[in-house]
Amino acid sequence: MATSSRKATHAESSLSTPPPESSQPGNDSSDFEIVRTYHHLLHTDPLLTMPLAAIESLILLLSHFSPSTISETLSLLSHHSSILKSSVKNSIALSAGTDLFQRYIISALQSSPSHNSENASGEDFRAIRDHLLSSGRLFSQRAKEAREMIARTARELVRDGETVLTAGRSRVVAAVLDAAADEGMRFRVIYIESGVDGASAKNNEMVKRLREKRILVAVIRPTAVAYSLGETTMMMVGAEGVVENGGIISQMGTYQLAMLAKSAKKPLYVVAESHKFVRLYPLGQYDLPIRQTVLDFRESHREDRDAGEGNQGAEQEDDQAVDYTPPELITALVTEVGVHTPSAVSEELIKIWY
Repeated sequence: MATSSRKATHAESSLSTPPPESSQPGNDSSDFEIVRTYHHLLHTDPLLTMPLAAIESLILLLSHFSPSTISETLSLLSHHSSILKSSVKNSIALSAGTDLFQRYIISALQSSPSHNSENASGEDFRAIRDHLLSSGRLFSQRAKEAREMIARTARELVRDGETVLTAGRSRVVAAVLDAAADEGMRFRVIYIESGVDGASAKNNEMVKRLREKRILVAVIRPTAVAYSLGETTMMMVGAEGVVENGGIISQMGTYQLAMLAKSAKKPLYVVAESHKFVRLYPLGQYDLPIRQTVLDFRESHREDRDAGEGNQGAEQEDDQAVDYTPPELITALVTEVGVHTPSAVSEELIKIWY
């Protein structure tokens, strides 16, 4: 996927300034809605991640529209990616999917026999479009297989006698622990219950599956994490995004888990698919490209009472909040390619994008 040719630079330039919506190719076919398609995919497949749902939506977009040139194709993808990213409060994970897919499409265009011809004939461009759709579906299929590939690799980290502390909604962590249990490993799990919304029930499905496989699981409150460190031998978490310096963006609370792990000299492993690599280089917690209301300073108790009716919505927003964990707190990251140090992941991301 990675390339550093001048053609890639030229192609990427067309992505930075998409034309206005009225001039987008194929706007006469207004029956396709990228946002509705994205949410439909997430709703119908609970195992689908946000980046993958975004990629699948863009593939359906290419199938639905019929641009006649390479520039129109790239503008179409860029325009609808922007619509998709602007439709959600936290677009970090979604951006990882859309941006990487667009980069992959540029590489696919360069490998197409007719990629040098912007003004290719209708028949030639139909062949190019078919090539893009085929490449896009292949990219999506490989991304879907990444979770199981990671599970096969990371299960080697979970040995007999380990006690794994984990939290969050990571499907990859669940796959790793399932794989280790299926291998007959005898280990224990400490799961931190969020207790805010339906996400807890989803995670309890993982707890239920592990217990059905005769794995001992303790469910604790966030306030009992430090108390549990004496029984913990390792921590394992997922990520919404892996940033350019090898750090991660993940569910709120991951950063403090990482700090506790470092203080107690416990290894922290991050399991994440490579389609979650994102072009960000945050300098700290407050340098993320999203708006969060984690710290809500108020002047009086009256404001707290007035806001009482909105507490449920605030709790749901808190559960969707994320924080940034710097690379120096991470022992290793596991992707479908293998086990890497944070600096090695940074180099891999640079290869992809630059």
